[in-house]
Amino acid sequence: MKKLASILLALVIAATPMYSLAENKPKILCSIFPIYDWMHEILGERQSEVELSLLQKTGADMHNFQPTAEDFIKISSADLFIYIGGTSDLWADDAVPEAINKSQVALALTDALGDALLEHEHEHEHAHEDEHGHDEHEHHDHTDEHIWLSLKNAKVLCKAMLEALIKVDGEYADTYTANCNSYIEKLDKLDKEYETVVKNAKRDTLLFADRFPFAYLVKDYGLKHYAAFEGCSAESEASFETVAFLAEKADELSLPCLIVIEGSEGKIASAVLNASKNPNRPLLVLDSMQAVDEQAAKSGTNYLSIMEENLNIIKQALN
Repeated sequence: MKKLASILLALVIAATPMYSLAENKPKILCSIFPIYDWMHEILGERQSEVELSLLQKTGADMHNFQPTAEDFIKISSADLFIYIGGTSDLWADDAVPEAINKSQVALALTDALGDALLEHEHEHEHAHEDEHGHDEHEHHDHTDEHIWLSLKNAKVLCKAMLEALIKVDGEYADTYTANCNSYIEKLDKLDKEYETVVKNAKRDTLLFADRFPFAYLVKDYGLKHYAAFEGCSAESEASFETVAFLAEKADELSLPCLIVIEGSEGKIASAVLNASKNPNRPLLVLDSMQAVDEQAAKSGTNYLSIMEENLNIIKQALN
């Protein structure tokens, strides 16, 4: 696959002259919506003077994204390319070294986060108990890529993006720095609101009858959690044991609701509810931002508004 990607990239670049490196506007390409929205805030009024693009325009789950030939051309010609990094972005690791724009600045945000990266084995409670009644933990050695679902991470990552932007458009460094600092103040304000909600809540546990991309968020605020699957597992069917365990936990802790993520079919949640003593619990939806498309981004959907709504959902779930 790696060799094939390199060959394909070389062929499409040779055959397509429409992306000229001689154009004046800096070309900034962001792989997914949260990065795109952060860059929009850092650019501010300068956005009209650059070519800011979102690579994954259709709102497809980043775990299932496969770049097209045209996508490879956009990556290759970008002055600044920012992506998450990790196992879902292995295609980017192939594309960046082959870029025809030899002055390109490429930033993998997982690299920028460094030691704050989480491994699934450290953060996810497995949905079973051992023979002594203790919660078991299932061990995995892969990095959790959902780094944007943390306001604390977002503050760090925006600074890294600012530094990368200045490398390609340094003339406006002061403007970009002021914009970035102003946005980080907003992130910090919302971060403190999360802390206040959790501190004053009646409960400290969330139950995800679904996949679990929110490891960074629950760690930030010291929340406990149970989930049907680790991260964004490709599994779609939960075992009988998992369903029974989650139902038992929901009853034992008197949890007022179950949580699913956006786009969930709700099959696992329905099974958990039916196995519990209170099948009328509501399902609340947390948005992991993996389905936000370009049209939504351009019509006003933004990172802060989604995180504010997630806070409202968490407040309900904990009270």
